Amino acid sequence: MIAFLGTGLLGSNWVRNLRKQGEEVHVWNRTASKAKALESTGAKAFPTPAEAVKGASRIHLAVSDDRAVDSILSDAAPAFEKRAIIIDHTTTSATGARKRSEYWRERGITYIHAPVFMGPQNALESSGTMLISGDQAVIKTIEPELKRMTGRLENLGEDPGMAASYKLLGNHLLLSVAAGIGDTFMLGKSLGLSREDVEGFIETMGTAPMKARMDRLLQGNYEAPSWTLSMARKDARLMTEETERAGHTLDVMPSYGAHMDALIARHLGEKDWTIVAKEAVS
Repeated sequence: MIAFLGTGLLGSNWVRNLRKQGEEVHVWNRTASKAKALESTGAKAFPTPAEAVKGASRIHLAVSDDRAVDSILSDAAPAFEKRAIIIDHTTTSATGARKRSEYWRERGITYIHAPVFMGPQNALESSGTMLISGDQAVIKTIEPELKRMTGRLENLGEDPGMAASYKLLGNHLLLSVAAGIGDTFMLGKSLGLSREDVEGFIETMGTAPMKARMDRLLQGNYEAPSWTLSMARKDARLMTEETERAGHTLDVMPSYGAHMDALIARHLGEKDWTIVAKEAVS
């Protein structure tokens, strides 16, 4: 029997999918009505985490953060079966994942962190990507079941915090790209360009310039500038000023400009602009 703790958008669709696969599933959610609604699928809802995990060989979690995971596991702990395996899909800190793995191992319970790049529809149709790391012997035994929950299962090794690390890395990239694109659209709007104009321009640019910029950042060639930091800062200032004239604001560029100002104050203005990432990539 499987217990699923946390039946929000992602968790509830996983439960629906598990039920379609014929699994017996017990569910709990802090908002009881969300768990109760899944009884129409054949799942059984319980009022407490401890009641939901009683008799479960696998305990899945999909909740909000480290604090929620720790609180729920603490509440459920009195009813854990001896050889139960906790599989946590929550996006948490890497530090928290490592601490939990050690904490529960000392108490004879296996904790595995398996965060995902999946949305509710992915959970319903077993697509998307699940990351996993930790005790490899345990992971080997649960791989077949987890592969039925996702399109791709990426095993990142023995370190119990590695899956969390890559999950945060991926989310940072997604948020950074979204913030940059948002600023690009806002600048275009401020310059009198339509949304369609900006969209077409981005599509024309493609991904090749992004790869070229990453390669340049990684080269660390600051002494032979193709674009000096001072000139890049000037352009960042123009972008910000044009946007402000139109009564709008940028989210990313002002703080990026402040970072450039700090480097220019250290007399690095004539270096290649990629020196902005020197600390990050060195």
